[in-house]
Amino acid sequence: MSALPRPGALAPYEAIMAHAEQELELAGQGEIARLAELTGRWQELVDACPPSPPPQAAGLLELATLMHERVRVELLRLRESLLAELGTVRKARAAAVGYARQAGPVLRVERSA
Repeated sequence: MSALPRPGALAPYEAIMAHAEQELELAGQGEIARLAELTGRWQELVDACPPSPPPQAAGLLELATLMHERVRVELLRLRESLLAELGTVRKARAAAVGYARQAGPVLRVERSA
């Protein structure tokens, strides 16, 4: 029979879980700047945990790890979306340059006496 964790023994793992939820929410909303502010926090939380987690923390750790992976996938999705938009901008810019060439030089009229 496994011993029950001491009160608060799951607190570090709950903090990791809360952090993973926050990361996922920010990534899902495209809040990259706010997500960047959390850089390094995950590792700080992991470092604050005891070397051997209690068995009761397994579920929290598994779910937090899955959420952390979903954040990575969301960031990849955002990256692909931005790259696609950049491609569209490049095509539009190339088309504008092409139309500008077809229009020929712009004539200017000088008014001088």
